[in-house]
Amino acid sequence: MSQPAYMQHVVTYGYTILWIFLSAVVILVNKYILDFGGFHFPIALTLSHMAFCSAVATAIIKLGFVKAIEMDNNMYFNNVVPIAALFSGTLWLGNAAYLYLSVSFIQMVKAQMPVTVFLTGLLLGTERYSFRYALNLVVVAIGVGTASYGEIEFNLLGFTLQMGSIVTESFRLVLIQLLLQARGIKLNPVTTLYYIAPACFVFLCIPFAFIEAPTLFTATDLPVPYGWITLSCVAALALNMSVFLLIGRSSALTMNIAGVIKDWLLIMLSVVLYGSPVTTLQLFGYGVAFAGVTWYNIQKIQQTAPPAAVQSQEKGDDLEKQPLVQGGGKS
Repeated sequence: MSQPAYMQHVVTYGYTILWIFLSAVVILVNKYILDFGGFHFPIALTLSHMAFCSAVATAIIKLGFVKAIEMDNNMYFNNVVPIAALFSGTLWLGNAAYLYLSVSFIQMVKAQMPVTVFLTGLLLGTERYSFRYALNLVVVAIGVGTASYGEIEFNLLGFTLQMGSIVTESFRLVLIQLLLQARGIKLNPVTTLYYIAPACFVFLCIPFAFIEAPTLFTATDLPVPYGWITLSCVAALALNMSVFLLIGRSSALTMNIAGVIKDWLLIMLSVVLYGSPVTTLQLFGYGVAFAGVTWYNIQKIQQTAPPAAVQSQEKGDDLEKQPLVQGGGKS
């Protein structure tokens, strides 16, 4: 028996609120662990996430709750491993930025994401140049630049790390289109973790062995917040599962609005919980970037929206057609 229409809306908005909440929890907890908690090892934290997600995803699939897709070694190494390599870089660099930058400023910098994705798409041939899109993204870049200029506690290393995370994420998103979607390989969040998280773990072990392991394994009085790390791992997994629940229930517009709400909420929580200074100039700059991103997303939604007759047959594909949302990070 199908649910009444109003109950479907209630469930959808409930899942959306859950996604916003879990996104905020993951980011704020990671910031606490890496900065205020004294555990200055972003690679180790990311490794713990990948190990936990790999174990749980493997258990879910082996127990038969979710079916894995057929994938041979050639397909795995050619199509999945490159994406895993970029994803490991995104998570490592993004988490490392928390050592130097406030959560509020990081969310403002993430508004730059559509700019880098568009430029990456032009480079790899998935986007066609459009003066209208380019003008929107110039506005975004000006807004992010203004917000950066107004940042009181600006740190060049932290900014470079965050921009590196955005660049690797942009290449990852474009390669998903080229290596997975274009070849008809569809992965839900569970199978994504099953195939990608173990490869990410392997890639992260390389910088970990040279950068963090010598200090982490030899220090005698190092505070290790096991409880907070466990919470971070569980929240990161739950965040991926919440995306699984949203598939087929929310539209691209809903996800974009939720992403905007999440970003503003994180800026506010960063100020309230961590005392992050936010200047008027920063808010003005972010407002300009926010306006540019919003208009860019609206144009992308209109461009990819199918006719009504087709749309009714493709309701379950809404999430795959959404434009890129700034600040949608998973860790």
